[in-house]
Amino acid sequence: MSVKAMGWAHSFRMSEGVRAGREWTRRRLESMPWAAAEPDTVDAIVLAVSELITNAHIHAHSDAHLVLTWDGDCLHVSVHDEDPTLPRQREPEPGEVSGRGVAIVSKLADEWGMRCQRHGKTVTACFRPADPDPDPDPDPGAGEARS
Repeated sequence: MSVKAMGWAHSFRMSEGVRAGREWTRRRLESMPWAAAEPDTVDAIVLAVSELITNAHIHAHSDAHLVLTWDGDCLHVSVHDEDPTLPRQREPEPGEVSGRGVAIVSKLADEWGMRCQRHGKTVTACFRPADPDPDPDPDPGAGEARS
């Protein structure tokens, strides 16, 4: 049976820190049929979540509202904050400790975008696993002897 769509949502207050978002995301991803076979995709998603929540907390001075949605093809990561200012990619100086979040998400995600809304903005990134519906035994009768 194939799942048509599923999703989770959670708000992360500034006081919770980013670690809570990473851990929450990793636990949700464990339920995906492709997660065990694609640890690099899981790690990329968790890193993107970390960067997006950090941006909401540090730059927007806002709680981060995270939504994960699986549509059978793409795991959508959306983070909403209360600041309508869109993030911009910049070139930080060597040794600078911030300024790479947008570049990291852009590099990790298959697609990404952002949109202003009435009360803030949402940044969304799409991650497509190589095999979204792994079937360890595609033909259960293939190895059986027939008489």
